[in-house]
Amino acid sequence: MPLTRRRSLAVTAALAAVCCAALTRPTPAAADAATDRAALARWWAPVNFQDVDSTGETALGGKSDYITSYDYDGDLNGRNNWENTSQFPLAAHVYYSVVQTPTFSYLLYMYFHPRDWSDGVLDNYQEDLTEHENDAEGVLVVVADDGSAHGQLKAAITVAHSNFYSWVPSGSDFSSGQESVDGTLKLQGDPHDDGHGRPFTTQQPNTHAAWAEGYLSQERSQYASGDGIVYYPGGTAEVPSGANDRDVQYTLTDIFAADGMWANRTLTTLFATTDNFAGDDSSDPYGARCGAGGVLGPANGACDTDAANPPWAWDDADDLPGRGYLATNPAELVWDYFDWSGKPSAPDLAYTWDQYNGITS
Repeated sequence: MPLTRRRSLAVTAALAAVCCAALTRPTPAAADAATDRAALARWWAPVNFQDVDSTGETALGGKSDYITSYDYDGDLNGRNNWENTSQFPLAAHVYYSVVQTPTFSYLLYMYFHPRDWSDGVLDNYQEDLTEHENDAEGVLVVVADDGSAHGQLKAAITVAHSNFYSWVPSGSDFSSGQESVDGTLKLQGDPHDDGHGRPFTTQQPNTHAAWAEGYLSQERSQYASGDGIVYYPGGTAEVPSGANDRDVQYTLTDIFAADGMWANRTLTTLFATTDNFAGDDSSDPYGARCGAGGVLGPANGACDTDAANPPWAWDDADDLPGRGYLATNPAELVWDYFDWSGKPSAPDLAYTWDQYNGITS
């Protein structure tokens, strides 16, 4: 082949490689938008008080109430998370996603526990005597995009099993819609940053139902003078020093990260179905099996299998919006839950970013 022909082919190949790289490499604008979304999620990431119960056969001295990641034990197997809770440190992580329309950002945060457990006593609101492997509760934070760097916090909706509860901060123009507002969303500063107000949530021990802090008298009392863990967003995934640690940093993990939760939703070791984390009722070689804590004494109680749902399958059993809408179609759910000044006659579903539905431009 003539030299000039070889050079021409080489140049053509090089140009093709450059073009392909340009097609696959994020544009500066797209990279900036991704950075902005992550920064927004970081700015409004909640402070979370986790009440801790150190009693009961499956409590592990309170460790069963620590938040962590679903792969805290180094694998993507949901069916060994119950037994491995006693064997590995539970470093604090919180999962998040961002969905946006031209007027609102919907920031979802998920708290994961390897165990939903019971101390065998019904002494807390919405407590039950069943147990199951893996547990996922959380909060949706609603921010109006007003042109400022971080927008305006308008409302929040917390997840307590198959019930959602709605909250508004002082000064918000959001009020009750088809669902009644349940109370005030308190704000709490983070000692690890500039101290601006963040949504302040609380979780019950055992079942880990999530609420606005201060709503339940028992959790209010525990925060004031009992035991529990205060989790703050930070740059390090810390492990609590014990059942009463009031400064533990968590790191944020994007649900849509490469090889993350959404990408692995069809991985059958982690998910029994795309809407259910995999969890079984097998024996625990290191201690009490799932179900043992629900009944006082040597007998075993109920251990539900595959019982925990990821955010895209969270559902309030008696509201109008569909299953998973808190994550996948939050504009419609928020439009249903709240009224506000200038509320449109129909929900604004012109999403500019909703990875659950493949909208990424």
